[in-house]
Amino acid sequence: MAKMLEIKNLVVDYGIIRAIKGINLSVEEGTIVAILGANGAGKTSTIRTINGVVKAKSGEILFNGEPITNLEPYKLASKGIIQSPEGRLILKGLTVEENLLVGAYSIKSIRKDGVKRSAKSLRNEIIKEVYEMFPVLFERRKQQASTLSGGEQQMLAIGRALMGRPKLLLLDEPSLGLAPLIVQGIFKTIEKIKKNGTTILIVEQNAYQTLKIADYVYVLELGKVKTEGTSEELLKDDQLAKAYLGG
Repeated sequence: MAKMLEIKNLVVDYGIIRAIKGINLSVEEGTIVAILGANGAGKTSTIRTINGVVKAKSGEILFNGEPITNLEPYKLASKGIIQSPEGRLILKGLTVEENLLVGAYSIKSIRKDGVKRSAKSLRNEIIKEVYEMFPVLFERRKQQASTLSGGEQQMLAIGRALMGRPKLLLLDEPSLGLAPLIVQGIFKTIEKIKKNGTTILIVEQNAYQTLKIADYVYVLELGKVKTEGTSEELLKDDQLAKAYLGG
C-alpha cells in the first residue's frame, strides 16, 4: 500500500521545551495507525503539528508525497486532512445540524462526467451519510449541541470532521471522559469509517481498545518513538502490556 502520510525527523518546541524530538512515522492508505503513550509523551503535539495548529521547529511532513509542513489548517482541510479535536470543541449556541454543516465549509461544487454538482447538493449527500452512521444525531439534529451527552458530543465531533470528506481523519483522544460502554461504540464506529475508505491516524490513551482496531502502532515516550509495530506484535510485548495495559 502507498504511504499517504510521512513524518521525517519532526521536532516541535514550546519555548525552551522540546516536546517532539526527531520522530519518524508513516501512515499507509486505507489503514488505522495509532499513536499511544502516557500524558506528556507528545501524542497530541504530533497530531496538532500534522494539522498545522502547532508549528514544527524542523523536519518534514509529506501528504501523498507533497510537502505540507506548517501549512494552515484550512489549507490542509482542502487537501483532505481533517481533525476531530481533543475535547470535542462543540460550538455552543448552534444546533447539532448547524455544527455538522460547519464541518462542510471546505466542500466546493464539482464537475464530474460533464455534470456539475453544487456544494449544497454535496453537503446534503454527506450529511445524509453522517446521519446514517449516527442515527442519534439525526434524531437530535434541531437540538442545541451543548445539551448532548458526552458520548453524543463525541459522535458529533467525529461526524463534523466527516462532513469535510477527509482522506486522512485525525482523531485526538476520542474516548476521553467517556464511559466504557460508550467507548466500545465509538471504536466500532472508527472501524466502520475505515471500512468506508477513510485512512485514520488516532491518538489515544486507551491502549487496549486502540490495539484492537489499529493496523500499526507507534508508542511515544518523552517526545520520542519508544517502540513500533503491528497491534499483534505489541500485544505480545510484556513491557508494553505492563506499562499500558495493566498486564
